[in-house]
Amino acid sequence: MKFTAAFLLVAGFTGASAFVPSSLSSPRTTSLNVATGKKAWSPDSWTKDEFVAKQMPVYDSQEEVDDAIAQLEKKAPLVFAGEIRKLSQKLAAVSQGEGFVLMGGDCAESFKEFDVNHVRDTFRVLMQMGLIITFGGAQQVVKIGRMAGQFAKPRSASDETIDGVTLPSYRGDNVNSEAFTPEARRNNPYLMVDAYDQSAQTLNILRAFSSGGFADISRLQAWNLDFVEDTDEGSRYRKLAAKVDESLRFMKAIGIDTSSPEFSNVDFFTAHECLLLPYEQALTREDSITGQYYDCSASMLWVGERTRDLDSAHLEFCSGIGNPLGVKISDKATEEELISTIETMNPQNIPGKLSIIVRMGAEKLRQNLPKLIRAVQREGKSVVWISDPVHGNTRTTKDGYKTRDFDAVRAELTAFFDVHEQMGSHPGGVHLEMTGEDVTECTGGVSGITDEGLKENYVTACDPRLNGQQALELAFLIAEGMRRRSGLPPLPPTMSKLAP
Repeated sequence: MKFTAAFLLVAGFTGASAFVPSSLSSPRTTSLNVATGKKAWSPDSWTKDEFVAKQMPVYDSQEEVDDAIAQLEKKAPLVFAGEIRKLSQKLAAVSQGEGFVLMGGDCAESFKEFDVNHVRDTFRVLMQMGLIITFGGAQQVVKIGRMAGQFAKPRSASDETIDGVTLPSYRGDNVNSEAFTPEARRNNPYLMVDAYDQSAQTLNILRAFSSGGFADISRLQAWNLDFVEDTDEGSRYRKLAAKVDESLRFMKAIGIDTSSPEFSNVDFFTAHECLLLPYEQALTREDSITGQYYDCSASMLWVGERTRDLDSAHLEFCSGIGNPLGVKISDKATEEELISTIETMNPQNIPGKLSIIVRMGAEKLRQNLPKLIRAVQREGKSVVWISDPVHGNTRTTKDGYKTRDFDAVRAELTAFFDVHEQMGSHPGGVHLEMTGEDVTECTGGVSGITDEGLKENYVTACDPRLNGQQALELAFLIAEGMRRRSGLPPLPPTMSKLAP
């Protein structure tokens, strides 16, 4: 197996039937669609010259790349076709206005920060947020973690210069390392294998928590994070949890079995940005039941703002896999461009297949989102609209800290709900960079973090994340927005003091 000289990217391996590694399968030919004259998709069709592969690392050893990919091809799938199809069904309901997507997790996972407690605490805060939105908004919540694969990050420049020394940019732990040394910044293909191994461990932890009793709704009081327990947000959560407890006691009294899986287990899915295409292709398998290809690195993948060009290799790869997909859209997107992107990623217009993840900033969102929604409605396209209120609100302090203001995040989320109210469309979800840790990376909120206070626990290796307390604030805001849309009365004052 050999690679192109430009990127040393895999060009010859294909998906495999019944989840057998492609290296053990007979080669598949690419057929021609007589109706369109276009060649049919294959897992490696993104490597063709007609597609542009941006944000790809340049490796210096073809032999190492070949070996790393061969190892990945022999690995077991991280997720399976049945899990992916289950998420597709849930997102299809959201696209019809029945439910809300809660997607959250680290900006970028790292090897050195991997810890069972870290995974648990992020899971805990997502469970809390899901409970708040479900109970407060009276909607099913689809929970998706930016976990078990969110390593790679796009970069504005391929190189970085410090004190006259130029080295490759840090692209995430599955590509190179953060330390500014030639050894650390070397793009190492074996890090893709390490990323797979950590993702497998993370998924084992998540599956244990979601089905092993931790997610039992009778334990909802235990989900409160230790550092949030004595805060205003912890108090608001306890009050809401007491209401849920009261409802559970009533259900038990009338004979409903609250120990059934519907109450004791939770469906929890994973997603990450589809960026490092050799890794994604190596984990693509053909389902023996349906013949459909699935990228088994995650339940859902999204394409970022920097790699969503219509001739991009990333869109080509995603166009043929059966996973639910997302695409990040900023104020730069035109109506025509958005419709073409939708038709490329979801040509059959399958409900729930594609989520439009909007990142603009509050003012630009109010100006630009209505025309995009109008174009989608006019063309009859089925999408899930998701707000990413953090990426468009990043700034750098005078001390050099990259941060996000909570008030700006809240303003964009409020604008997202307002626009959908005006357009008669469904605000389908939220996408957050957040953590269950007690970090000080985003300013504002009831936690009162200031620019000067950022240094107290600023530990992110990439972009700033909301901490658990700030994440709960947003969950109450979302619940209030959903209640207003449904015509429900506001939450009690003790639970809704932050509502706009």
